[in-house]
Amino acid sequence: MNQRETEGTIIKGYSGFYYVLAGGRLYTCSLRGKFRLKGDDRVFLPGDQVRICVMEGDKGVIEGVLPRRNELLRPPVANVDQVLLVFALAAPDPDFVLVDRLLVLAAHAGIQPVLVWNKADIASPERVAQVQALYRDISIAQFVLSARQGENLEGLKGLLEDRISVVAGPSGAGKSTLLNALAPGLSLKTGEVSAKIGRGRHTTRHVELIPLASGALVADTPGFSTLYLPDISPQDLPELFPEMVPHLGSCRFASCLHKTEPDCAVIEAVEAGQIHRQRYDHYLMFLNELIERERQAPKGRKS
Repeated sequence: MNQRETEGTIIKGYSGFYYVLAGGRLYTCSLRGKFRLKGDDRVFLPGDQVRICVMEGDKGVIEGVLPRRNELLRPPVANVDQVLLVFALAAPDPDFVLVDRLLVLAAHAGIQPVLVWNKADIASPERVAQVQALYRDISIAQFVLSARQGENLEGLKGLLEDRISVVAGPSGAGKSTLLNALAPGLSLKTGEVSAKIGRGRHTTRHVELIPLASGALVADTPGFSTLYLPDISPQDLPELFPEMVPHLGSCRFASCLHKTEPDCAVIEAVEAGQIHRQRYDHYLMFLNELIERERQAPKGRKS
C-alpha cells in the first residue's frame, strides 16, 4: 500500500470520521488509537490543521494536529480569522442589542468582526444610514448588500479569500441565502421569515466548514436570538468597546465603571457626542448583567 503524509484542514467531523481538505482534495480520515483514547471531543475541531497519512484513494489517518491560533466554543471552530455578523436591515428589523452582544463576544475571543447588513433591497435609505452611523467610528468593516438580488457581494468575496470565517446572526437574517449567493450551486436550505414571530426558521443544523472556489472556508451556524455574555468581570467590559478605550484611564477614579461616577471621561465623551448614546446604553445593560451575575455567584467565586 502506498502511503504518504500531507497537511490539511478539518472540514467536519461526523460519525467518528473527520473530513480533511488537503491540496484541493477531500479525505475521509480516522484517528490513530492514541487520540481515540483521550475521549475529548474537542481534540479535533473544524478548522484544525492536521497531518494525515494517506492510506488509499481518499482514505487517510490523522497523525497529529498543529497548534491552534484560537478556538470558539459556540460554534466549535478552530483557527478562525473573522466572524461575519449577518443582520437583516428589514424583515426582521435588526436587533441592536444582539449586534453589540456579538461584537463583545468577538472582541473577547480576539477575532475580527465584520458587519454584514443584508436585505438592502427592501430597506429604507434612513435605516442604511442609521446602521452605518452607529458603527462608523469603531473601525469595523461593514457591508451593505442584498444576498437575494446578488448586489454588492464583490467586496465581501474578496475579504473571505483564503481565510476561515464564521457566519453568525439571528435566524431570518439570510445567512444561508448569503452563502448560496457567494457560492452558486451550494444550495443550502433557506427558511422563510415567520409572519407571526418575525424570525426565520432555523435551517442550519450542524457545524461544517464550506469550501468556496476562492479558497475561503466558511462555517454557517444555527441561528439564535439570545446569547449570554462571556465569563468576564465588570471591570474588563469597557475594553471590549473600542470607542471607550481612548478614554479609559482619564477618569477621576481608577476603579470607575463609567456608570454614574463623577468626572468620568467616558460619560463626558458620550455627552460630547464622541461615543454613540445607543452603544453606551447597551454597555450599561451588559455591565448590569455582569454585576448581577457576580453578585449571584457562589461566595468565593467571581466571574
